[in-house]
Amino acid sequence: MNGLKLQDRLYLGLGRAARYAGRSADAFRPNGPFAPLDPINRFLRLPATFVSAKGNEARTIIFGEALCQGIFDGSYTRVGDYLVMSTGTFFVASQYPLLPILCVRTNRTISVSRPNMQSATATNPYGGYTPVNSTVVMTGWPASVLGENRSSASDAKLPGDQAVPYWAVLLPAPKGIILSPGDIITDDLGRTAVISGSELSDLGWRIDAKMATT
Repeated sequence: MNGLKLQDRLYLGLGRAARYAGRSADAFRPNGPFAPLDPINRFLRLPATFVSAKGNEARTIIFGEALCQGIFDGSYTRVGDYLVMSTGTFFVASQYPLLPILCVRTNRTISVSRPNMQSATATNPYGGYTPVNSTVVMTGWPASVLGENRSSASDAKLPGDQAVPYWAVLLPAPKGIILSPGDIITDDLGRTAVISGSELSDLGWRIDAKMATT
């Protein structure tokens, strides 16, 4: 063990801690923008546990909190990997040497599509968005989808209109995929939202989306 680098010794220590306090997790490495949890993408099973990113095991994760610290042997993982266990699904957002491994707890599975531009003027029977008239960008991605503390009024401005909520979405950034305002998000509950702002960072995508209503 004396011949190991400091980073390797740190990961080894985290792996030992996870064996005592954690549970078995399946690790997946997405290969492309579709179905990241396809069985073919599974590459490892390892013990893991997760604690609040703002404290330790004495501080539990609270409502509206998606970030957590991963306690597992990071020698085998990298940013963008998913860890799936009985208590939830997480993705690795940050894994810098000698720093805690930052992970995101996911609660929804989303897909993203991009509406296509109409190819003709004044001759289309319908000019709005339809699933057929769109390009699929990503499918089947576990993500953190939490409600933001803001909303907007419906454009219809009818007396019975409900406020339109916004989502805060965190998900990994697959190589070569750019998410832009106007892209359509659908989740496993059948809800739809339109991306109003997207930020690509070292931690992955951080997205603001306005829920679509009829």
